[in-house]
Amino acid sequence: MNNNHGHLMSSSPSAIIFDLDGTLVDSARDLTGALNHVLRQARRPKIDISKVRDMVGDGAKALIIKGFSETGSLPSEADMPIIWQDFLDYYLENITRETIVFPGALSVIKELKAKNIPMGLCTNKVIKLTHKLMTEIGLADYFSAIVGGDSFDYRKPDPRHITSTLEQMQCDPTRAIMVGDSANDIIAAQKANIPVIAVSFGYSKDPVSTLNPDVVIDHYDQFLEKMSRISQKL
Repeated sequence: MNNNHGHLMSSSPSAIIFDLDGTLVDSARDLTGALNHVLRQARRPKIDISKVRDMVGDGAKALIIKGFSETGSLPSEADMPIIWQDFLDYYLENITRETIVFPGALSVIKELKAKNIPMGLCTNKVIKLTHKLMTEIGLADYFSAIVGGDSFDYRKPDPRHITSTLEQMQCDPTRAIMVGDSANDIIAAQKANIPVIAVSFGYSKDPVSTLNPDVVIDHYDQFLEKMSRISQKL
C-alpha cells in the first residue's frame, strides 16, 4: 500500500449523510402520482411533473399545500387531515412504482460500505414513508441511521436535524459530509458547519451552485474523488 493511498484512507470522513428525494432517489413520478390523486379527488386539474419537482423537499404536507394553491384555493382546516391521509395511503401503496435510485448512487454506497465509512439518511420525508421507500428500493441495510422529517421536533434547514443524525450514528460531526440537492440540505449543513456536496440533478428550484455548496456533482461517478478532496481538508 503506497503512502498516498494510506493518506487518503486516513483522511476518510467520519460519516456521509445523504438526503433522500432528489439526492439518492428520483421519486418525483410517484410523488406526482400521489399529489394528482388527491387533486383529482378534489376535482382539481393535475400538475405536471416538472412543476412538482420544484415543490418537493419540505415534506408531503407542504407538497399538498403547494399543489392546492397552484390549482386554486387551499383546503379548509377541516379537510386538510383527510386529504393528507388520502395522500399518505395512496403514496405508501405506490411509493416505489416509478421511483429509481439515481445512476451511480448504488455503486457509491457499496464503495463507502467497503471503505467502512458510516452512512446516515436525513430527510424531511416522514419516517414511515422513508422506511418503506428505503426498504423496497433495497438501500435500508446500508445505513446506520435513518432519520425522517418527524423523527424530531425540528427538521432541515434546522442544522440539528443533521447533527442529531450524526449523534444517533455516534460519528464525529467535525469530520462528516452532507450530500443533498436543495436549499434545505445546504443551509442545514452550512449552519452545522459541515461541508456539503450538492447534486445538480435533484429538485432544487434555483441552480444548486447559487447556494454555495462546497462542491457540485453532475453524476455520482464524480462523488468519490470530490469526497476524498473534501475529507483531506477536514
